[in-house]
Amino acid sequence: MTADSSSLQLSLYRDIPRTEWARLARGMDQPLTEQEIVQIRGLGDRLDVNEVRDVYLPLSRLLSAWAAGTRQIGSEVATFLGEDQPRIPFVVGVAGSVAVGKSTVARLLRELMSRWADTPRVELVTTDGFLYPNAELERRGIMSRKGFPESYDRRALVDFVTRVKSGEPEVRAPFYSHMKYDIMPDAAVVVRQPDVLIVEGLNVLQPPPAPNDVAVSDLFDFSIFVDAETAHIEQWFVNRFLKFREGAFANPESYFKVFQHLSDAEAIETARGIWREINLPNLTENVEPTKHRGTLVLRKGPEHSVESVLLRKL
Repeated sequence: MTADSSSLQLSLYRDIPRTEWARLARGMDQPLTEQEIVQIRGLGDRLDVNEVRDVYLPLSRLLSAWAAGTRQIGSEVATFLGEDQPRIPFVVGVAGSVAVGKSTVARLLRELMSRWADTPRVELVTTDGFLYPNAELERRGIMSRKGFPESYDRRALVDFVTRVKSGEPEVRAPFYSHMKYDIMPDAAVVVRQPDVLIVEGLNVLQPPPAPNDVAVSDLFDFSIFVDAETAHIEQWFVNRFLKFREGAFANPESYFKVFQHLSDAEAIETARGIWREINLPNLTENVEPTKHRGTLVLRKGPEHSVESVLLRKL
């Protein structure tokens, strides 16, 4: 971190150690069982009951209260203007690198926020569904840059979130299959007027691509960046690749079945090559620079657990 970025961080955020943040969970009941937590966490994550209680339970309560406060402000503005105020979904963005655990964070917050009275209906959509189909990526010559900002249909994503936030009864998003590594044209994710919409993805905090454009981050009411040292994320990516080789890659329907029979040494070298050629450049060029746009930053340590929380000052 440079001196300039460090001073920016200090001026924008409260830096709250985990022990201090965990005190906010006192008096809160733990709503999830250990089995439920196991089902939520992704490969390689070390999420456990303590982490849920210390970090994510108070975070979910903060988000629920923030959603209620945002609705109250909206109601007061509508009253001032003499308008009816429809119930507008509260939109949360979750960003971070490949293998940093952002998908687990998003799934966990969906479960926890739905337990609070202010936010009983929570939907989760990932930006994978807004990747261009493989055929289109091939046509554009950017198949090797899948996951970079230009590989997404950003207008479709903005349109989707806008329609959800406008209160449309039913909005459909494309469905992405990680097994097939492509968009499934005959499937969709359907969102029906939630209290909260969580949007998770690598580049959801990207600024608008042009001065007069709208970015999906402009539609967020709250945003979370999951952060860690680059060397730690690389190791987590390699570890996850090895676990996929034992599981998902072994499925004959998997796009990645070609990796199934690699030796340990070959698999590690392959994973590190993918990291160096694709994920690391995307992280340094596109993902990491958006960290300061987050309302809150979860900073993870080498063991994949959150060590501190940065909360933007109001």
